[in-house]
Amino acid sequence: MGHLSTHVLDTANGRAAQGMAFELWRVQPQGAERLLAGVTNADGRSDGALLAGPSYLPGTYELAFMVGEYYSAIGTRQSEPPFLDVVTLRFTMADADGHYHVPLLCTPWSYTTYRGS
Repeated sequence: MGHLSTHVLDTANGRAAQGMAFELWRVQPQGAERLLAGVTNADGRSDGALLAGPSYLPGTYELAFMVGEYYSAIGTRQSEPPFLDVVTLRFTMADADGHYHVPLLCTPWSYTTYRGS
């Protein structure tokens, strides 16, 4: 069975992004459905898999990370309004047995991602 996980690294401050809110959405032709909302733990990770077992289905998803809110909460200088407020990553999982790990590396001014393992 496949599963999906994520984590966030705060590269502006050189640490895991503890306390960043995020949402997971499933994107379908008739619209998007929010599957869950969470907050990253002390390691900047979700507590457990976001999708696993019967809830894991191949398809197109979005992870929305509340970057602006996170940097405001920890007191990191950013523009007002924040240059990056919500960072949304849209990705497709095609392998029904795959492990998809979607990390976010961010600052108040930039971000990057990749398919991790």
